[in-house]
Amino acid sequence: MDSSTRRGAQSAAQQRMPALYLSHGAPPLADDSLWPGQLAAWSADLPRPKAVLMVSAHWEEAPLALGATETAPLTYDFWGFPERYYQVRYPSPGAPELADSVRKLLRTADTPVQDVPDRGLDHGAYVPLVEMYPDADIPVLQISLPTLAPQRLMDIGRRLAPLRDEGVLIVGSGFFTHNLAALQHPGTPSWSVEFDDWGREKLAAGDIDSLLDFVHTAPAGRLAHPRTEHFAPLFVTLGAADASGELGTQRSVIDGFWGGLAKRSLQFG
Repeated sequence: MDSSTRRGAQSAAQQRMPALYLSHGAPPLADDSLWPGQLAAWSADLPRPKAVLMVSAHWEEAPLALGATETAPLTYDFWGFPERYYQVRYPSPGAPELADSVRKLLRTADTPVQDVPDRGLDHGAYVPLVEMYPDADIPVLQISLPTLAPQRLMDIGRRLAPLRDEGVLIVGSGFFTHNLAALQHPGTPSWSVEFDDWGREKLAAGDIDSLLDFVHTAPAGRLAHPRTEHFAPLFVTLGAADASGELGTQRSVIDGFWGGLAKRSLQFG
């Protein structure tokens, strides 16, 4: 059975989708010699999703917000880049049915939900999706980070976990280390390497308590993340994995560094 036939059979059987955390890169990711191919190979190895639910570091809004449920123009939330990066298009179908499911799952947990119907995907969502699903033929819904509190985000991920059994790929999109202001010299800084090593070890050990308190327990925790929004999506992913008893299935699919930042990306299930 070839790979396309295998993916079709998996989809028909509504196999539980994995939960992902990925480092999404900036718009120039598309020009990198290695990273786009890594993302494409990763998606090719996954069952084909019925829909994608994206939680990006670049949308913080409370109450939790649902982005456009029908195709909307992208949100180019970056400045000072060459014009070609503002010409990228990703007209993925909207996901109104998925939005309804998210509302139901979160409202039963007394988590207020709002709609922001004109907000298209931001670069934390579409930059990796362009490489993973370039045909833009899978419905995508983006939701906001309503908080940066790790435990609350894990709880949201647990509530969303049933979507995985409906063919939904839950993706937390951030950057495993993220401090652009501290990248003052060429090469990879020691704080980025130390935090990446620490995170890999704690994830492999299933040490969720240390991860939840990463600002204090990790070496250079605050230096690696002066604001924590790029690590925060990981906790939605962890919650979605924990609800299914899959924290022990974690594996790093992509690792290494890009511009001094750790691009570690993870799969559960």
